[in-house]
Amino acid sequence: MNVKSENGSLHIKGSKFMYAWMAVFTFSGIFASLFIISEGFSFESKYSLFYIAGGISLLPIFIYLTVWALPGFKPGKVLLTIIPRENGVVKSKNRTVSIKDIRNIDLIRNPLNLINDIVIESFDGRKFKIRTYNLIDELDYEVMIDKYIYPYMTDNAKEVWDRKVNLEVLLEEVKYEREKIER
Repeated sequence: MNVKSENGSLHIKGSKFMYAWMAVFTFSGIFASLFIISEGFSFESKYSLFYIAGGISLLPIFIYLTVWALPGFKPGKVLLTIIPRENGVVKSKNRTVSIKDIRNIDLIRNPLNLINDIVIESFDGRKFKIRTYNLIDELDYEVMIDKYIYPYMTDNAKEVWDRKVNLEVLLEEVKYEREKIER
């Protein structure tokens, strides 16, 4: 995860590994579909019609996924900003929610475009979606929430988060250990 600290606020950007992973996935899918179509039109194999059909059916899917992921490839794009303090906030491009107002926070994959969204549910019933463009890994997401937002959440929200996060996996996989909170 790429975290930049500036004037007490944390700007969260996607990791370089995830940028590379998304670029390889989307653009190689388009390239592979075009290659399969061109190989099919050479008619050098008895499976040429399958190549053409498979390439033509997969090409629109990869183009669709690429179009959805392209805004995430903007250089220097800040996915969200966290101001971690007692009256802190979580900001996205067009939304701001106070950390004290967070009832539930989750990483949910959108079934239409296969892009992960951070969904924040507030105590007044409103839902905020922050598009991640799959540039934040699930473990990085959990560390980000646990490290920068969790200490300032209400007790009820902390209980909900504790049921979701597995601190043993975070310790084993990314060597993250939750700091003890003194009150």
